[in-house]
Amino acid sequence: MRWAGCLINWKVPTLVAVIDENHPGRVMAARLGSPLVVGLGMGENYIASDPQALRPVTDRFIFLEEGELVEITAAEVSIFGHNKDVVESRAVTLDERHDGADKGNYRHYMQKEIFEQPAAIERTLAGRVSDKHVLTHAFGIAAESVFREVGAVQIVACGSSYYTGLVAKYWFEEYAGIPCQVEIASELRYRKTVVLPKTLLVMISQSGETADTLAALRDAKDKNYIASLCLCNVPNSSLVRESDLSLMLEAGIEICVASTKAFTNQLVDLLLLVGAIGQYNELDDAGHRELVEALKTLPDVVKSTLKLDDQIRHIAEKFVDKDHALFLGRGSHYPIALEGALKLKEISYIHAEGYPAGELKHGPLALVDDDMPVVAVAPGGELIEKLKSNLEEVRARGAELIVFADEHVTMREAERVTVLKVPSCSALISPIVYTIPVQLLAYHVAVYKGTDVDQPRNLAKSVTVE
Repeated sequence: MRWAGCLINWKVPTLVAVIDENHPGRVMAARLGSPLVVGLGMGENYIASDPQALRPVTDRFIFLEEGELVEITAAEVSIFGHNKDVVESRAVTLDERHDGADKGNYRHYMQKEIFEQPAAIERTLAGRVSDKHVLTHAFGIAAESVFREVGAVQIVACGSSYYTGLVAKYWFEEYAGIPCQVEIASELRYRKTVVLPKTLLVMISQSGETADTLAALRDAKDKNYIASLCLCNVPNSSLVRESDLSLMLEAGIEICVASTKAFTNQLVDLLLLVGAIGQYNELDDAGHRELVEALKTLPDVVKSTLKLDDQIRHIAEKFVDKDHALFLGRGSHYPIALEGALKLKEISYIHAEGYPAGELKHGPLALVDDDMPVVAVAPGGELIEKLKSNLEEVRARGAELIVFADEHVTMREAERVTVLKVPSCSALISPIVYTIPVQLLAYHVAVYKGTDVDQPRNLAKSVTVE
């Protein structure tokens, strides 16, 4: 296709803007794959890939749809195929919740966003739970009729969002009694799949513009899903507009590339979804009340857990001269070990792996020596004795062992063994609570190593291309 003097390849994700030298007061732009927004000002208009880039100059935006072309001047916006009145009706005003704030008294945005998590969790719970129940209508007008029919759940996501899906798999199957599959979007979209009857498709993305997740949703349109639902932090994003149902994370803007408060809010909203769907399956009234009560305690438990910050900062010094680390967890805390390893990799550039603790003897134990710190997530529960046995294997190899353990778990410190006591909480919310220590550990290690905490090399906040 030749347009405005340029050759556009519509076979690859494209965001192109063109100025004709003969008409310098006009800008033409097109969207295919990558996001594109128009910012509406007074006597001026703008284009960008993200509305946050334009927040200093406007709060009114038009979100371009796939394949649309737009022409802007200082006075007018024309979307090809639409008249001016239709264009104006598409304008969306973003409120102050979506404003970026300065770092305040914090050294980095990541540190600030870690400490914002209690307030972020309170926001995502507000209006979504009553005294005893998850309020199904929070997911949309049609949610109740859809949730009554759900017989299986398929979660699709990338990166940290994928790990929240792995936690939710444990929750859906243990508490709601329905099968749950979790797939990385870039894998799902390129293979033949079999969709179980009455499957709800759940997409998770902080930005709502993740290229692979969007493509997986679009590819799923002709599959046998009963509906699609997205969990997202950005209203009016492509994922929100294209899904049947949606639930906003309400985490507030997250500037640091490494996700923190969006990650924990995703977990909270997934647990809300388990409660909303579970009430029509195996989650009885007592179980539903227990879930709601646990969620209501969460902000305070997270506040208490953040008080470990100073202790974790001292422990982080042990990682400064290390090149490798191993994170261990069992059950629903195995994905938290994966997330801890990812955070350390992302911002400190230390190679780290997350592993199920029970798999140590199936390979990873060969790597453990006195130069590889091992971090274990050790809440209470039926698996704690097995985990202790796994950790003895690690200690016997001389590794530096750091254990985040429930305050009531009996686990003694010893030479090269450090135990940090995490406030006790319901098993339902413990994966969310134990996310906090591994976030803080990654942050402080990165600070000690002097890396760019908020903008780690080679990474972007929103992955809008393959």
